[in-house]
Amino acid sequence: MLDPIADLEFFEDLHRYRYKGRWMPFSVSKIASPTDPAAKRRFEETRHIWEPRGNAVHRYCETMLKGGILYKDEFSAWTDELDDCWLISESEAVAVEYRLCDPRKGIGGSFDFLVRTSNGKLALGDLKTVSSDKAVSQRQPAKAQLGGYLAMLIDHHPELSVDSCYTLVSGPGRYRLIKSEPDECLMEWIGAWDAFKLINAPF
Repeated sequence: MLDPIADLEFFEDLHRYRYKGRWMPFSVSKIASPTDPAAKRRFEETRHIWEPRGNAVHRYCETMLKGGILYKDEFSAWTDELDDCWLISESEAVAVEYRLCDPRKGIGGSFDFLVRTSNGKLALGDLKTVSSDKAVSQRQPAKAQLGGYLAMLIDHHPELSVDSCYTLVSGPGRYRLIKSEPDECLMEWIGAWDAFKLINAPF
C-alpha cells in the first residue's frame, strides 16, 4: 500500500486538511463541483438521506479493497453491486481513502481508491452513490474531481503512472463504471480551478 503523505492531517469532524501545521482552505470536491445557494440548501435538506448511505457504501468499498470482513446492512442493494464490480473485486489495492494536498494552492482532498487491475494497469477511482436506477444512468463522470486527485498524486508520487480514471456509480440494484482518460481529467481540473479562482478572486 502507498505510504501516507508525511505531515498531512485530516480532521474528520471539521472535514478539513492541515499540512505542516498550515490549514488548507479549499477542497477538491468544492472546487470541482461548485454549487449555487439553492443547490446548497437542497444538499443540506437531504443530508440525512444521502450521507448515511454514502458513508456505508464507501466503508464497504474500503473494507472490500483491504480484504476485511464484509457485513451487509440496510444499504445492501448498493453494496451488492460492488461485489459484482470487476474493478473492485479483481484488482489489487494500491491506496484507499488516500489523503492528498496541494500546499501551493491550499487544497486538500481524499480519493476513494487507486488499484492495480488484473492486466497490470493503474486505475484511479471515485465512488458515487445515487438513489435510483435512473440516477445511475444520468450521473456524469467526476472528471474534474479525479483530475484534482491526479494532479496532487503526480506532485507527491511522480513515480506512479495512472493509466485510467473511473467514476464508479452505485445505485440500488445496479452499478455503472465510467472510464475517463487521465489527460482529459487533468484538463477538466485546470478549468475548474481557473473558474474557482475567477469567482473567488478578491476585488
